[in-house]
Amino acid sequence: MRINTNIASLTAQESAVNVNKNLSSSLEKLSTGLRINKASDDASGMAIADKLRTQASAVGQGIANANSANTFIQIADKAMAEQSNIMDIVKTKLMQASTSTTSTDGRTAILNDIKALLTQFDAISSSTNYNGTTLLDGSNFDFQIGEDSTNDKVTVTTSYAAKTASIDSGTGGSVGVASLSGMTTAASFTAAVALESMEAIDTALTNLNTVRAEFGSGQNQIESALRNMMTTKTNLKAAESIIRDVDYAAESANFNKQNIIAQAGTYAISQANAIQQNVLKLLQ
Repeated sequence: MRINTNIASLTAQESAVNVNKNLSSSLEKLSTGLRINKASDDASGMAIADKLRTQASAVGQGIANANSANTFIQIADKAMAEQSNIMDIVKTKLMQASTSTTSTDGRTAILNDIKALLTQFDAISSSTNYNGTTLLDGSNFDFQIGEDSTNDKVTVTTSYAAKTASIDSGTGGSVGVASLSGMTTAASFTAAVALESMEAIDTALTNLNTVRAEFGSGQNQIESALRNMMTTKTNLKAAESIIRDVDYAAESANFNKQNIIAQAGTYAISQANAIQQNVLKLLQ
């Protein structure tokens, strides 16, 4: 028997060190909820999970951009809906002015009302904005809703500014007022002027609806992309979770196993040390 080197004790100690490392690793996973806490846990898995997380973050920002774009377009749409209501009222007033039962003074009052309404129409165009960006001035708008600069961009191209000077037909009629500007500057607002001015209103409504349709088409694209991105983000997060997150049932079982082995190792070390005491019997 040799006493200088206790091989049994050293073997048991080495095993105990390894088991304690496993036990610490298991505790770390259970406490963080992650299977991969450092690169050494799973180098390739960490690389894949990090890439999935980055992609999910980008998609998440795309969702935020799409939601902002929706709000942007809805503000414009509601403003144009009110402008359309103004045009409806103006046409009704023109109908009222075009009949012989309306007096000259009555037509003057109606014309003043129409001028006020068209002023409000233009005021809506000038004041409608999103975060300082004017929405109804005929500008084109680009909404980036994904990483691809070409395929993930929705562009709303507006044909007209939603204001009287832009959507005016400007063609001129038999009495020279087949336009909004011509109607409000007519020297004599007669029944004939009022009747022909209704053509200008119809043209203005058509052009206004063209602008509104451009925004509506863009919103449909954005909402479709938004639904797709939400599904994509969910699947990306699920894929990352499979790689990165810990399985509590499996890891709890592993922890209990390592804990039992650690206790058994401690007992083995004490027994290995006790064996050395047998040498004393040889000296008695």
